[in-house]
Amino acid sequence: MTGLAEYEVVEGEGGSTLVLTGPYLVSTIGAADDDLRGIDGAIARVDISGVTEIDTTGAWLACTISTEHDAEIHGADERAQRLLEAISGLGGEEKLSAPRLPFWSRVPEAMGEKMFNARTGIIGVVSFLGALLISCGSLLRNPSRFRMVALVRQVEYVGVSALPIIGLMSFLIGVVIAQQGAVQLAQFGAETLTVNLVGRITLRELGVLMTAIMVAGRSGSAFAAEIGTMKLTEEIDAMRTIGISPMEALVIPRIMAAVVMMPLLGFYASCMAILGGAVIGETMLGIPFWTFLSRIQEVVPTYDLWVGLIKAPVFGLIVGLAGCYNGMQVKGNSEEVGRRTTMSVVSAIFAVIVLDAFFAVFFTELGWG
Repeated sequence: MTGLAEYEVVEGEGGSTLVLTGPYLVSTIGAADDDLRGIDGAIARVDISGVTEIDTTGAWLACTISTEHDAEIHGADERAQRLLEAISGLGGEEKLSAPRLPFWSRVPEAMGEKMFNARTGIIGVVSFLGALLISCGSLLRNPSRFRMVALVRQVEYVGVSALPIIGLMSFLIGVVIAQQGAVQLAQFGAETLTVNLVGRITLRELGVLMTAIMVAGRSGSAFAAEIGTMKLTEEIDAMRTIGISPMEALVIPRIMAAVVMMPLLGFYASCMAILGGAVIGETMLGIPFWTFLSRIQEVVPTYDLWVGLIKAPVFGLIVGLAGCYNGMQVKGNSEEVGRRTTMSVVSAIFAVIVLDAFFAVFFTELGWG
């Protein structure tokens, strides 16, 4: 076919010769490429003396065929020879790897980079918190701009929609605490103290802590993903263009919902955990269900309830800030959305656990231990 690359396999005494003819250019070898790569049988030589024109693509194809069949290339003119020499050796399968610094140099460098990134992150969080406070002040001066519908929507998502999963989780935690606690206390004949164990540990610690972890994984990740996607699709830039503050429209309703709903969810989780403990008390310990609940009121100090309720809004603030901040930091591509969503959950859970340890020491010093 005139104007296209052609080939022919010629049998000879020294073996088969692949004869290439016509122009072997990027625009002409498309039809012949697949056929040449599918040739069966051994080829001893590749004759390109009949090639009228050749470019880098044609030279690459000739070199590939000769390498696959361990054949020699003959008939190359001066231009073809230069291209073949430049191409040869580029298709090697040798694995390449970047030079690796020694351990004593690599580890300090990695630690320094992480410290620098942590410094940048702290500055970013402080800046975000400052912008949040400014936006709150602006809303206090102009209450009509507050988006009540958005707040109600987030309250419904963070709180009401989370009741089934948080209730089930807390109930099962109460069951586990009561069952394991009763087994250990039975060694000292103190099974009745299971009531104290379940009541105090759920109202004071595990109720609000597990709720905060659940809200971070469920709502905090949703905050980061929603805002991050809006940032990626330039919806947030569009909001700024038409005069809508993203902090007022997106961030404040979500953080307020988390702060408002965390105490309620924490108390609800504690109650469900106590119910789980009461079920175990009746089935394993012989403590009647209602007696278990009435004993809770006698053995659990009131300040344990207040400790949990004081910690809850702080945990909600941390979860909301982590989700919204990481969502606002999304840029570049969709992979960043997933990375920032993961960071929001991890950082929120880490901060909640650290703050819980701080609160434990703080309230113990106050005499609420």
